[in-house]
Amino acid sequence: MTQTFWIAATVLIILALAFVLYPVFFHRAGARKQADLKNQNLLAYRSRMQELDSEYEAGVLDEENYRQLKDELAGAMLDDVPENEQLKPVIKGRRSAMAVGLMAILLVPAATFFLYQQWGAMDQVEQFITMQKMDATDASRQSQMTELAGQLRERLEASPDNPDGWAMLGRTYMRLERYVDAAWAFRQLAASVSGDKRAESVAYGLAAQALFFDSKGAMTEEVTAAIEQARKLNPDEVNALGLLGINAFSQQNYRKAIDYWERIVAVAPDHPQIAAIRGGIREAYTRLGEEPPELAAQPGAGGAGVSVRVTLAEAFRDQVPADTTLFVFARQAGARQGPPLAVARLTAAQLPAEIRLDDSKSMSPQARISSAKEVVITARLTRSGSVSAQPGDWQGGTGEPVAVGESQGESVDIVIDQQITN
Repeated sequence: MTQTFWIAATVLIILALAFVLYPVFFHRAGARKQADLKNQNLLAYRSRMQELDSEYEAGVLDEENYRQLKDELAGAMLDDVPENEQLKPVIKGRRSAMAVGLMAILLVPAATFFLYQQWGAMDQVEQFITMQKMDATDASRQSQMTELAGQLRERLEASPDNPDGWAMLGRTYMRLERYVDAAWAFRQLAASVSGDKRAESVAYGLAAQALFFDSKGAMTEEVTAAIEQARKLNPDEVNALGLLGINAFSQQNYRKAIDYWERIVAVAPDHPQIAAIRGGIREAYTRLGEEPPELAAQPGAGGAGVSVRVTLAEAFRDQVPADTTLFVFARQAGARQGPPLAVARLTAAQLPAEIRLDDSKSMSPQARISSAKEVVITARLTRSGSVSAQPGDWQGGTGEPVAVGESQGESVDIVIDQQITN
């Protein structure tokens, strides 16, 4: 890209110089011919005038004829000069013009290169191109991703005022499982958005998350420091709250985990992982031996939805560990893509289970089950913990669309009786 740019710039500079310098080097040839013609006419005029003077003084011509011939000679002299040249000034300074032209040929390209290096934006262009390549690269091609990440890092270090670039570099390092480098990139992101407390707190929260992954879930001093930096700027930074909830849950402090996660639900109801967070809250209540409270107190609870009863086929009961994650979700009838309209998260140990899928279990305000007339329900057991289907998962579904209703009504029965092979 850089080579192409400078080649194009050089061509344009040469063309510009050609327009300026052409008159200096080529205009004077015609002017010289006209000057020679003028000189010849002037010599002939002076010679003839001397002859007339001599004849007048010798008495060959009287005064009247002398003046008449003199006027005619002057008129003939003017006739020999082209009309468009009679008032045209003489161009002077040919040598100076050529010297300036030659200096321009040498100085303009050099000055262009120097000034663009000082004030140009080529570094940002190169950063943008590298970011586009990284977006288009498949995650499995780690060697290419590593190379592109190195290129982007070099360019960002040279020109660090690029928050989008630092964010992409951090995400790329996370995908490469280079968590220490990811934390470093997110700290650079925090520095690039200093002054915007909310954006800066998110950057520190992401750095804490990267360090938490690097420590394999241990709440080290570095993780704690990053969390404190994030919450100092914004006490409700969701990445920090999520980590604190996970740590509390792992220490069997379920009440504290519930407090952290419920705070996320309150401040970020459209969080991409809201279904998983709500599932964690319900699991924490279950571990406390308490009945998970109905989400009626939350906006959108109750109302239109579908009641579901999920069971596991007898053939799979010995194959599915009790801690396997269970997702039960509803999609718009006929829709194969997009977020589910409602998601519930449980575990295999809770089967058989009865669930009400309503707006309290929506993943975003823009995708609610109450907005649909019919939905397709799927129940999936997964060891990966991801809502996306993976080989080896067990699942079952309604197959045919079911109506969304206001009342609890009869439950839709779903039996998990299939295993995904590919």
